[in-house]
Amino acid sequence: MRFGFLVVALSALCLAAGGCKKEQSGEGSAKQGVKEQKPLRMGFFPNITHGQALVGNASGAFQQAVPGIEMKMFNAGPAAMEALSSGSLDVSYVGTGPAINTFLKGGRELRVIAAAADSGAVLVTKTARTPAELKGKTLGTPQLGNTQDIALRHWLGQQGMKVGQDVTVTPLSNPDILGLFLNGRIEGAWVPEPWGARMVAEGGGHILLDERDLWPERRFHTTVLVTTQKTLKERPEQLKQLLRAHVELTRQWQQQPEVFVSRVNEAFGKVTGHPISEPVLKDAFSRLQPALEVNPGQLQQAAEHARQLGFISSSDLSGLVDDSLLREVMSAQAQPAQRDAGP
Repeated sequence: MRFGFLVVALSALCLAAGGCKKEQSGEGSAKQGVKEQKPLRMGFFPNITHGQALVGNASGAFQQAVPGIEMKMFNAGPAAMEALSSGSLDVSYVGTGPAINTFLKGGRELRVIAAAADSGAVLVTKTARTPAELKGKTLGTPQLGNTQDIALRHWLGQQGMKVGQDVTVTPLSNPDILGLFLNGRIEGAWVPEPWGARMVAEGGGHILLDERDLWPERRFHTTVLVTTQKTLKERPEQLKQLLRAHVELTRQWQQQPEVFVSRVNEAFGKVTGHPISEPVLKDAFSRLQPALEVNPGQLQQAAEHARQLGFISSSDLSGLVDDSLLREVMSAQAQPAQRDAGP
C-alpha cells in the first residue's frame, strides 16, 4: 500500500515537474518572441517636407501605432542612408536623390515603400528675370549631387549653359545660401521649401522657376519613405503599423491642410527652436503637396538626369519600389468606408 502511495506520489511529482518544465518552456518562447520584436528605428529630418514625420513624432501618433518605435533625427540624407545601410536604422523619410544613390551604390538593398511629399523646390534669383541673365552669375544648391543640385545642373544644360563656364554652381548649406543671398554674394539658388519662400520674403527674391513647371501634372517626388529588403522580409507587421499612421497623417494633410500645416510648424519649432513666420509658411506650403502612392516614372527620370551628369553610372532602378504593404494598408482602410457607403 505504501508502495502504491509512493508510485502515485512520484507520478504526481513527475507530472508537476513536467508541467513546470512546459511552463518554463512557454515562458522562454514568450520572451524569445518579445526579443524578436525589436523596436523599429525611424529616421526623419527637421524639414517641412517631412511634415508627416514631424507631426507624427510630436503628437505621439507613431509611438501609438508602433509601440517602442525609436525616432532618430538627421540633418542630411547621406547620413540617414548610411545609418540605414549599416543596419542602425530600419526606415526613414528621405529625399529621392539620396534614396536613388543608396539603392544603386549600396547593393540594391534599399526599397521605397511610400511617397510622402511632392514638389516644393524653386529657383530664386535677385536680379535675373530670364535664363540668359544668369550668365556670369553664381547660384547655390544645398549639396553637391543632391536632388536640387542635379535639377539645377540639368536645367542649365537644357538652357545651353555650361556649369563652370557660363554659370558657377556652389553647393552650400541652406542657412548659408540664405545669408549669402541677403548679402548679395550669390545671385540666387535652387532650394527646397521653406528656403525659397524665405529668400523671397526676407531677401526680395524672385521665383525665376518653379520646378513643378518641368514635370508632367506639375508634380515630382520630394520626400519618400524607405526601408531595406531585409526589414521588409523580417518585420512586415511593424512596417504596416507605421504605414497606417503615415497614411492617416497624409489624409489629415489632404483633408485639413490649414490645421495640418499649423501642426507641422509647431513641431518644426520644437525641434529647431525657430518656428516659421505665418506668411512664409503659407507661401512655402502653397508649392508642397501631400503624397502616398509612388510614381516610378518620376524616380526613373530623376535617376536619368543624375546619370547624364555623371553622378551615377547606371539609371536602372528595377526593384527600387515595393509598395505592396502600402497597397495592403490602403485597401484595408478603404473596405470599411465602402461598407459604410452601402450598396
